[in-house]
Amino acid sequence: MPRFNYLCPIRWSDMDANSHVNNAVYPRYLEEARMNMFEALVPSDPTERLSKNFLLSEQWMKFSKPLVYSKEPVEIEVWVTRLKGVSFELAYEIKDSGGVYVSATSKMAGFDSVAGRVRRFDDDERAVLGSFLDES
Repeated sequence: MPRFNYLCPIRWSDMDANSHVNNAVYPRYLEEARMNMFEALVPSDPTERLSKNFLLSEQWMKFSKPLVYSKEPVEIEVWVTRLKGVSFELAYEIKDSGGVYVSATSKMAGFDSVAGRVRRFDDDERAVLGSFLDES
């Protein structure tokens, strides 16, 4: 399967009073994985970067069991489940040898911050996004 794997460190400060990773931290973990997965899509020119943004329109998470601090990073597996002209959907699993801690999905859209509107993906973006597409 065309999945992206990101090894995400667990920070001591991610823990809460219940001695596990606080639920509010998981969206940041997902964002880190996305940003690393799509590093090739971020233009180096700051002006172009503003016109070729992405925006998160929806996110859902299912917590299976608590994740506790470890010196070993947790694995985040990410893949594209749906690709359209202006949007795409991602699926994630946050896991390690102990199993899956969180399953998640995100809906993303291409966004032009200069024009203030949703935009269509160009051919290069569609190729990168399509390289991680698994609709099964």
